[in-house]
Amino acid sequence: VLNGNYGRTVRWGSTTTIIQRRPTSAVDQVAAVGADIGGDNISSNNETGMNMPKEQDATATATSDSTQNGNDTHLFSEPTESIVVEEHEAKPANDWMTSFHGVGGQAFSQRIIDILLAPVNEADIEIKPDGLIYLPEIKYRRILNRSFGPGAWGLVPRGPHSVTGNTLSREYALFCLSRFVSQARGEQDFFDEAGVATATEGVKSNALMRCCKDLGIASELWDPAFITAFKSKYCVEEWVTHVTKGTKKRMWRLKTRKWEYPWVKR
Repeated sequence: VLNGNYGRTVRWGSTTTIIQRRPTSAVDQVAAVGADIGGDNISSNNETGMNMPKEQDATATATSDSTQNGNDTHLFSEPTESIVVEEHEAKPANDWMTSFHGVGGQAFSQRIIDILLAPVNEADIEIKPDGLIYLPEIKYRRILNRSFGPGAWGLVPRGPHSVTGNTLSREYALFCLSRFVSQARGEQDFFDEAGVATATEGVKSNALMRCCKDLGIASELWDPAFITAFKSKYCVEEWVTHVTKGTKKRMWRLKTRKWEYPWVKR
């Protein structure tokens, strides 16, 4: 690629090479002339009959020519140019750690929209003991894979993990077809260092579920009317007892499920 003042720019992989032109000194110019006089290492001076290195021969010739012309100027009154090679690392087109590339640019295809906005399958919905209904994280991944295809979407971390008490959290951004979709902070509780690795996966999964809200996936789970109707139809709230502590608590479960250890109904 021709590059005006610098000469040529050559790109090889992730490296950009700039071939830059710079003036050379008079000594370098004389040495360059010497290289053109002939011979491999030694040239012959016809006037003296002596052999001398090319650089000396060229210097003598230049001095003689200058003297014969009756002036004191050097043979090269204007400097020529040499080549200097500089290498620079090429920067990526988008820094996914900070980029919002493509946000709100245009809608996805109708096929993708139909998959994303399809009514949630009620058989896939779970409920937590505190009464919060949710869709398991793997269901979101399957919907994204059906919509965009494996490899055409990704979750990018936007910073390091943060720890507040026993809660681990991290910011993530969701990209689909190389377009920014949403950003959310995922969180997960942990109780000892041995559980940190598992907690980091929980943080990522939680961030993914939150990011998918902006795509309209399972949007019914945030609709109060749907939540009330679902819990009335599929769930039950009961008093249960902790088998080792003897404490009692009112908790929710699906009607199709039974209480698991350490909770029992008495």
